[in-house]
Amino acid sequence: MRFGIIDRGDDNSKAVSKRIKEACKESGWEFSMEAPDLIISVGGDGTMLRSIHAYIDQLDQVSFVGIHTGTLGFFTDYTQNEINLFLNDLCKRRPSIEAFPMLEIVLPKKQEKFYAFNEVRIETIGKTLSLDVYIDQEFFENTTGSGLCISTQFGSTAVNRALNGAVVDSDIQVMQLCEIMPISHHNHHSLRNPYIMRQDREILIKGDLTYAKGYYDHLTHDIHDVNEIYVRTSEKKVRFARYRTYSYLRRLKNLY
Repeated sequence: MRFGIIDRGDDNSKAVSKRIKEACKESGWEFSMEAPDLIISVGGDGTMLRSIHAYIDQLDQVSFVGIHTGTLGFFTDYTQNEINLFLNDLCKRRPSIEAFPMLEIVLPKKQEKFYAFNEVRIETIGKTLSLDVYIDQEFFENTTGSGLCISTQFGSTAVNRALNGAVVDSDIQVMQLCEIMPISHHNHHSLRNPYIMRQDREILIKGDLTYAKGYYDHLTHDIHDVNEIYVRTSEKKVRFARYRTYSYLRRLKNLY
């Protein structure tokens, strides 16, 4: 088994990473950051997202497991106080694999695409955005405000939750559309409520994006010179290695 480790970068996470690395090598595992079978993420949810994007082109070959040493551990199965349990499970248990799809964001004008596990946001601070939203090529609404957030079921507990979007159970694979600070008056109305849709739908966003940016997970993408953005569920999937049962409800309770 080849493994790699990505940590948060603080002294505590580095120390935990060193301990795990030494234990795995003593058990006969091969350390490889170039072609790992398993990536061990040591930190919080931000560290896990960095890990996922670091191996975005190897997702069909690598799985992920998380150790929580950060401020939020929604993606992690173990805390740093459970290192001995983790190492025992790692060496003695065969994990089950849970796979969750990413979002695929396509910019036709630039012939570019990128991927998000939590969400993608089309957003601006300095100027009001007027965006036309199409779903499966059918006009849905015009929204005026600071932008739009499109999230996966895992991303429903992240920025989407801060926008008063719905929290979605992890076993229900959907996309969720939320408006960001929508403007509503007697001449203009939009849905305003979060819209949870089937994962096989395709969202098209049209508008003047000169002053907007594309934010996805912890990253940004330049979209100022495009006027159409497609968002759909990707065939790329993130594979989590589950060495023990850790319920979604428990994760959710830990969040708040």
